[in-house]
Amino acid sequence: MMWNDYVSRMVCVLTWCGGEGGGFDVRGCSQTENPLGGYGKTVSHVIIGLKTTKGTKQLKLDPSIYEALQKEKVSKGDVIYIEANSGSVKRVGRSDAYATEFDLEAEDYVPLPKGDVHKKKEVVQDVTLNDLDVANARPQGGQDIFSMMNQIAKPKKTEITEKLRMEINKVVSKYIDQGVAELVPGVLFIDEVHMLDLECFTYLNRALESTLSPIVVFATNRGMCTVRGADIISPHGMPVDLLDRLLIIRTSPYNVEEMAQVIALRAKTEGIEVEAEALVSLSQIGERATLRYAVQLLTPASIIAKTNGRSNICAGDVEECDNLFFDAKSSAKHLSENADKYIT
Repeated sequence: MMWNDYVSRMVCVLTWCGGEGGGFDVRGCSQTENPLGGYGKTVSHVIIGLKTTKGTKQLKLDPSIYEALQKEKVSKGDVIYIEANSGSVKRVGRSDAYATEFDLEAEDYVPLPKGDVHKKKEVVQDVTLNDLDVANARPQGGQDIFSMMNQIAKPKKTEITEKLRMEINKVVSKYIDQGVAELVPGVLFIDEVHMLDLECFTYLNRALESTLSPIVVFATNRGMCTVRGADIISPHGMPVDLLDRLLIIRTSPYNVEEMAQVIALRAKTEGIEVEAEALVSLSQIGERATLRYAVQLLTPASIIAKTNGRSNICAGDVEECDNLFFDAKSSAKHLSENADKYIT
């Protein structure tokens, strides 16, 4: 997946639209000869009546809405909602005026809608920029039977080009200016950011300047190191011009008490019982080595405790595990002291 896809997935667009609703009644349906040939006929339009407590309204609808009415199995007396922008139809239930028609019926009866037939109803649609890119990149085939079968058998995939992204961004910006849509930036979290190369950093540097950019969080544990793809030594393995655009969060190492809290929380999450002395021992090991190494000792220490017939970890189990394994610092020290004993 390209970096464009990751960034566009993290930006959400909320749109609002209105519609019409009320009691449903079919007034008429017009048919014409099928333009694709043959002896069949196709629906050219459908006329329906919508009724509320305040009045009625007759509508001439597109054939696609007629298909949506059939899909929802709408019949006379149903309360429906038609979205004006997309033409989607939702069956709310059956009007309570028909509640006494049958003694037993598995139907949800709802009151006749109040107010005008045409009313503004706020419907929030939640889509990401990536959803818009994919929808507009999908190739549109013909409407004949052969084209439809070909699309099902061999679905085509089209690359989301930079030109398409720019057009989508223009439309979204226009909707935001008109107040039809609202931009909700998400959070893109990139761990081990020093593993990215110079080309990725170049794209991220440009993407952060966009008004449609999400909130980007970088995480790394490196100091001064080489930027991948370039002979440049830079703080955290990131280009200096990108670092200049960031807010670097001040962090400090955990002390023994804080390590004990983290280890106790991790043990509770994994369902492991740890004695107080064992928790102190793990905290001291974390201070000597790393907190990650101390947390990783929980599982083998729990296995040793169960082997000895106990359900909780004691200080002896932690000490035995610490003697069995090396942390990264101890391993590096051991290798440097015994370099002549290893193949290089």
